[in-house]
Formats: sequence, structure tokens, C-alpha cells
Amino acid sequence: MDLSNLKPAVGSVKERKRIGRGAGSGLGGTSTRGHKGAKSRSGYSNKIGFEGGQMPLQRRLPKFGFKNINRVEYKAINLEVLQALAEKNNLTKIGLEELQAARLINANQLVKVLGKGTLTAKLEVSANAFSETAVKAIEAAGGTIVKL
Repeated sequence: MDLSNLKPAVGSVKERKRIGRGAGSGLGGTSTRGHKGAKSRSGYSNKIGFEGGQMPLQRRLPKFGFKNINRVEYKAINLEVLQALAEKNNLTKIGLEELQAARLINANQLVKVLGKGTLTAKLEVSANAFSETAVKAIEAAGGTIVKL
């Protein structure tokens, strides 16, 4: 065996369809476009949502809802997550830097502490917002909260 008798695997190389090159090719005439209609014409481009003249779905359905431009979106962090983080790293203060180091939040995310789980560690927690149950649980464990 040498370079002169290497060939690609059988069936791996296909001939390209040469469309519109006469009746003898088998792909002349309509050139695989079918008979008549907009799709057979040159210059045809499919408009998004076009349904052949039928009223399109996005116009048949009613409009509803809105996006509140004043919405403030928080990343939710539960007490059980804070407890696990404090135990793992022996922390007494947990703020945005510690949460970022633990890869729980991104640099530009706002944090809201929620009250799911139990907290036994005495922590100073700083975040952008707190739920009422989280505030009660942190203060019951002897910790303090700092709103940023």
C-alpha cells in the first residue's frame, strides 16, 4: 500500500446535484422546484410567519401581558446555602464577595436572602434584600443583617 492507491471509503463521497442542466440530467425542467406557485419563482423569499395568505398565527392570537421596566431582579440565596458556606469555609461574615468567590452569584447580580432551611451559625450577612423569615432566623441565631 502506498499513496497512489488510497481511496475514500465507499459511499462517503457523493456527487453534487447539478440542477437545471437539461432534461437529460433528470434535474432539468422545473429544477426540483415543482410546478408554479411563489416558491417556484426566482426572487422568492420566505417571510417570517407567512402562511400562504392565511391570517398568520401571531395576528390571530390576542396580545396580553407586559414587561415591567421597573422590575428589580434578585438572585435568591437561602439560609441553608449560607449555613453550608459558613461551615465549609469557617466564615462569620458573608457578603457579596464571599458569595461571588463561592460562584453562587455573578459580579453584577443583586442578592436577596430567603428563609428556607435552618441557620445555626452566628453570621453577619450583608445583601441587597432580605425576606422577613430570613431576618428572624438570622437574628434568632445571634447574627446581624446589613442591607446594601
